[in-house]
Amino acid sequence: MTTLAFAVAEPPRAAREPAVAGVRLYYGPSKETASVDLETLRRARSSIDMAAYILTDRGLIETLDEAARRGVKVRIYLDGDDSPRTGGKSAEALAALANAPGVAIRRKATGRDSMHLKSYLVDRRTLRTGSANFSYSGERFQDNDVLLLDSPALAGAFARNFEAIWARADNREAAR
Repeated sequence: MTTLAFAVAEPPRAAREPAVAGVRLYYGPSKETASVDLETLRRARSSIDMAAYILTDRGLIETLDEAARRGVKVRIYLDGDDSPRTGGKSAEALAALANAPGVAIRRKATGRDSMHLKSYLVDRRTLRTGSANFSYSGERFQDNDVLLLDSPALAGAFARNFEAIWARADNREAAR
């Protein structure tokens, strides 16, 4: 029996796509999708509003905590059902973040459809969205995209939607 092996060259998945004014697009799997989030959050000066289906990446949680310690107002809106996705050191880090000054965390009421956003708004100007969950594997190893938009109109649209979901009467405050 003869075995043939073929190597197929794929283009680098994490390479930034051609530039469009105010738009940056990244593809994973790649460490770049994680680093772009860390760098963007580190540049925050006044506010971070995050809507996260999953938030378990400890590096991101620590970066959010660092932002709050710099005086950045951090609000995080999470899906209501966290039981199968959070545990161990990530859960401890998220609980510590919930207790940090300048940080507010709310969860969507359980029993509702999923809150499936993976987005944040920095300083009411830079919008991040895409398919990558805020998890170690979602940011580094899965086929995902991350889109950064510098657009006042799109930032405003996200801000209005975030305020609406943040203000739901049946939201739960994160356990402290």
